[in-house]
Amino acid sequence: MRFAYFAALTLGIAACSQQPAPAKPGEGAAPGAAAEAAPAGGLTGKLVERIDAAPYSYLKLQTAQGEAWAAVPQTTAANGTSLTVVNAFPMKDFESKTLNRKFAVVYFGTLAGQDGAPKGAMPASMGAMPASGQVPAGMPPPGMGGTPNVAAQHAGVNSAPVKVEKVAKASGADAKTVAEIYAQKASLKDKSVTIRGQVVKFNAGVMGKNWVHLRDGSGAEEKKDNDITVTTMDNVAVGDTVTAKGTVHLDKDFGYGYAYPVIVEEAKVAK
Repeated sequence: MRFAYFAALTLGIAACSQQPAPAKPGEGAAPGAAAEAAPAGGLTGKLVERIDAAPYSYLKLQTAQGEAWAAVPQTTAANGTSLTVVNAFPMKDFESKTLNRKFAVVYFGTLAGQDGAPKGAMPASMGAMPASGQVPAGMPPPGMGGTPNVAAQHAGVNSAPVKVEKVAKASGADAKTVAEIYAQKASLKDKSVTIRGQVVKFNAGVMGKNWVHLRDGSGAEEKKDNDITVTTMDNVAVGDTVTAKGTVHLDKDFGYGYAYPVIVEEAKVAK
């Protein structure tokens, strides 16, 4: 498995009419803007600084084009070592919550010869996304050509096929079922909701937060209103029945087509 990270974060969204100009490593830009892609053979340079933030290592490399930061599954590489980061894709203005630091550009990938991704943080498989309507279909798994795909992290990590029966609706004035959130999304924009549902997918430490897919037995696959994505700092496990309280955001675009028509963010999640 390759650590093909932060790219085209789901395909299927139409490109904007105006795209930001590419930037050299280290230059600043608007959040989510594209930076200059790494060379086809990978980003190669001498390691001058390593910052470990499990399950990742942030590497400052002295490349032929200048200094550049990369993020890879945690490594013990020593300063002075010549390294190549393959499947490297740049993200501008990336903020690491773990390090409490914002990088002008970070190239996410994996070291040449480094197998796998951090346990619990990267996909064990690259199956299709759930038919939730949350993320457009059609994104390619790593190794199938094209740009490496970070949204593949939301496919198959810590997940298993789960048949969700009806889950009792949460209590409180802002309690909603998954289907109700979709049906009432216009009136719920930027408002707090409480959802009770079963965790069918969980991804930890992606863009500084945890990503939870909840289903409660409401809605339907064919209508794409049966699965809601929730971002949180709390940890849960697939199969847990939890209550999540967060804010509804509409048409949230994290860049590169990684767009959600409906998402619940900054949630507190508890069993």
